[in-house]
Amino acid sequence: MMRGMISKLIHRALLNTFPFEKMASDVTTAERSRRKLVVGLGNPGMKGSRHSVGMAVITALAERLGVTDQWRTDRRLSGDVIVSVYQDTQLVLLRPKLLMNVNGVSVVKAASKFSVQPEHIVLVHDELDKPLGKLGIKNGGSARGHNGVRSCVDCLQSDVMPRLRIGIGRPSGKTSVDRHVLGRFSKEEQDILNSVLEQSVDLLLTHLTASQLQIPPPGGSRTPHRSKERTPPVQETVEGQTQK
Repeated sequence: MMRGMISKLIHRALLNTFPFEKMASDVTTAERSRRKLVVGLGNPGMKGSRHSVGMAVITALAERLGVTDQWRTDRRLSGDVIVSVYQDTQLVLLRPKLLMNVNGVSVVKAASKFSVQPEHIVLVHDELDKPLGKLGIKNGGSARGHNGVRSCVDCLQSDVMPRLRIGIGRPSGKTSVDRHVLGRFSKEEQDILNSVLEQSVDLLLTHLTASQLQIPPPGGSRTPHRSKERTPPVQETVEGQTQK
């Protein structure tokens, strides 16, 4: 409870530090519906860690789109941003430069600046309850204990945001959860991760450009959600390595 109160105070302080920016008011509803904000949750400066795998996916997405040289740091958003186009969809890619527990501050600032509604924000993050090699789309709902997602829900005051959850598996033996998620992928895991990143980008692009997104109503956690899960071919091998 105390940790939650402290997080809310930090959120409030950070949100009050910078004024929100909005795009021109002549942006039409149709244009807004074709704009998606894709966020890679993680910790800045911790490239290669399990907890920052969401950022690795966003980086891979930028590479697929051929826009890796377009990353720009926006101090007002507290993050790195790229604005690109894929088919008829305008994509705003965001890598927050705040700690995971307050990633939502960067997300809500970007959503305000680019006039993106919560249902058009896709959060990409690590998932303890999936083994490495397994991923899936979850259409809104509770944060399920993920601090970065909880920060986004608190700041956006909505839980309808779709999430691409990338499995990292739970720690084995006596390794603590904190040490596991903040640790770097092993060499063996990195080989598997390369395939996961590729398939994550495939799934993201399919989801982002779908003609009709399955958007949950406000208060998405009150409605049962089914995840669209995809298992890369390497999953069987990974499960044998990561599970008892």
